[in-house]
Amino acid sequence: MSEDLIGKEILGQFRFVELMGRGGMGEVYKAEQPAMDRLVAIKLLHSKLAARPDLVSRFRREARAMSRLTHPNTVRVFLYGQLEDTGQLYIVMEYLNGVDLARITRKQGAMEMTRAIRIMIQVLGALEEAHTLGIVHRDLKPENIMLTTQGGIADFPKVLDFGLAKMREENPHPGSVALTQAGMVFGTPEFMSPEQARGETLDPRSDVYSVGVILYEMLTARLPFPRCKPMEYIAHHIQTPPIPISERQPDLNLPKALDHILGKALEKSRDERYQSAREFAEALRTLLPRSAQSTAFRALPAGGVPAPVKPSAPRASAGNAPGAAGRTSGKGLIIGLMCVIVVLLALVAFLLATGKREQAVVVPLNPVESQPRAAPGAP
Repeated sequence: MSEDLIGKEILGQFRFVELMGRGGMGEVYKAEQPAMDRLVAIKLLHSKLAARPDLVSRFRREARAMSRLTHPNTVRVFLYGQLEDTGQLYIVMEYLNGVDLARITRKQGAMEMTRAIRIMIQVLGALEEAHTLGIVHRDLKPENIMLTTQGGIADFPKVLDFGLAKMREENPHPGSVALTQAGMVFGTPEFMSPEQARGETLDPRSDVYSVGVILYEMLTARLPFPRCKPMEYIAHHIQTPPIPISERQPDLNLPKALDHILGKALEKSRDERYQSAREFAEALRTLLPRSAQSTAFRALPAGGVPAPVKPSAPRASAGNAPGAAGRTSGKGLIIGLMCVIVVLLALVAFLLATGKREQAVVVPLNPVESQPRAAPGAP
């Protein structure tokens, strides 16, 4: 079928150029869109799977999940629908000219730490937006993160394949079905979280764990557990403590702080992990040179952690500086004493003025013929 599609047009605007990939559910093609003078990628679901409600729902779920996301580090979706002639479902998305992280690691080995952290902070930014919208990826792995050059910016990652994404939907799409049930294990064994390996309900902290495993592999070209068969990793995720990264590749001289940061991301209990992609990104930022910290955090959606504040002289602001409470109470005592002094001075002035007025009272010249006048204030 792939050879038959090359050179053909669909939807009156796309022409298939070449097959880029094939999987159990469908195929991905490179296509031209002459009217827009651009290349796109088109994912087609196999027509023979159209009778599988679960797979059709999964395909639709991926399209809806990706259409909600606007982060620059998430692959963009342009169009979604169903072909009239074959009944195949399709997703038209941006064409990415790049290499996924899995191939980069296989070809280049361990990646330099600053480069790897910059890349993963951008990935965490894309996930932060998804998580805020109630979308959990659930299948993060190096193959689903592609490095491209965009707008002249190299090492620009794109998060792909939301086919297993879990979405929070108040109004489910008509015809959608639950893709997973309690107790089912799905995803990629090497990169799944402990709760995912146990078949539990997942939340954003599962994606945080997967990112931790991916970063570990980027930095060492190895996984955080002893080498074994893929399915044995499921047991490792549940039971085996990860090998500290400084022990995995001691010749790389990675900072000790990295052991703590990755150790927290790879905690078995989700409650002990970073509670959000943003929190994980903030921890990673501390390992970057100061000059790169602000730039790295541009990847986080609005409302993120502010850029580092340059050191400045301490401000004498009550309540937010050391000893502020003591200084505040001292100022209050001085002000209170000054008020007492002012009141006493006013009282003295009043008494002096009253005494002068009493001395100036006029006594009648003829006390017999007239009643004496009462002094001011007398009854």
